[in-house]
Amino acid sequence: MKAVSCHRATLSVVDIPTPGPNRGQLLLDVVRCGICGSDLHARDHIDELTEAMSALGVKHAAGSDMPFVFGHEFCGEVAERGRGVSGRFKPGSRVVSFPLLRDRNGVHMTGLSPAAPGAYAEQVLAEAALSFVVPNGLSSDIAALTEPMAVALHAVRRSDISRRDTAIVVGCGPVGLAIVCHLKAQGVETIVASDPSPGRRELARRCGATLVVDPTQNSPYAAAPGVTSGTELYELGMTSMEKLRRLPGWVPLYRIAEKLGTTTPKRPVIFECVGTPGMLDSVLTSAPFHSRVVVAGVCMGTDRFRPMLATGKEIDLRFVFAYTPLEFRDTLHLLAEGKVDATAMVTGTVGLHDVPSTFEALRTPQDQAKVLIDPSLGRPRHRPSTRCTAGTRERRSGG
Repeated sequence: MKAVSCHRATLSVVDIPTPGPNRGQLLLDVVRCGICGSDLHARDHIDELTEAMSALGVKHAAGSDMPFVFGHEFCGEVAERGRGVSGRFKPGSRVVSFPLLRDRNGVHMTGLSPAAPGAYAEQVLAEAALSFVVPNGLSSDIAALTEPMAVALHAVRRSDISRRDTAIVVGCGPVGLAIVCHLKAQGVETIVASDPSPGRRELARRCGATLVVDPTQNSPYAAAPGVTSGTELYELGMTSMEKLRRLPGWVPLYRIAEKLGTTTPKRPVIFECVGTPGMLDSVLTSAPFHSRVVVAGVCMGTDRFRPMLATGKEIDLRFVFAYTPLEFRDTLHLLAEGKVDATAMVTGTVGLHDVPSTFEALRTPQDQAKVLIDPSLGRPRHRPSTRCTAGTRERRSGG
């Protein structure tokens, strides 16, 4: 079968053996596969990623000296079932899958291990226990967004954001846009999205941002509540204490105010979705005191930031990665039931032979977000199939 191989940072379309499903596995005909920002980074930084994953105790990750196939955001049709697979996965059923694959050597990350080739290919293996039939006639374009949208759902849940908090999303690539979609769906009233690209700012507006900001012209933090100057914070504290100390019962009043959360200035919840060296330090420099910063951008190289900035501002710093199986399932149903609208995120569809040039184009994206791969483009289809575009719905067996 045809697949896009990555070897020494070079992408090329090659022929690889068609895999066969082991017990509990599905062989899927790939219908759509998203190009992830982590794939773009991993092409050039795969050895750094492998080193980091090894430190986390994750084995069998790819390296630059061995060819492997990207692709962990996919929707496919069941072509073959391994032994012990439930009958609900009927041939032709469209499914989405958690990107993990087991063999006798352990569990591998699909698309980041030579032992688990990803869905930049005509076919891909998936574990039935981690696969879900696409419900409600959801289009394959949107179904393929389940994985990145699950990443965003996990980040939003970990943020503990409330509807009245101000959200600041730094970076309007696919992860940032997906977070905006979930924030909108959860009813967050103020969503500030920041990106230097006019095209991506417009996409953020379409996804639900209430204010979009060009960070080269204006600070995204200017529209958020909070104190940004230490001198201002100390003056506020001294003035408040001068007023309180005039009251004979100021101590119990202070304790009540603490319990009500009124003794610290209001602060935004910031989602860092860029993942390039220097960005985290930039956020810590500009964020108001007591901000909650959720780091969703994946920086694969070594980075430096000044801990004193986070310490002095008492910033709550949270790092997030991936999602739970339940969050993956919930995301699929939120999309299928129309509770989360991600249609604006899909900005293009390419065939396997277009992937190398698309990677180059996405180095400096201006109006692109999620580009999908359709392996059928440029080759005859194996069977008749209904083409779909973002926002449409299609009916197939098992859908």
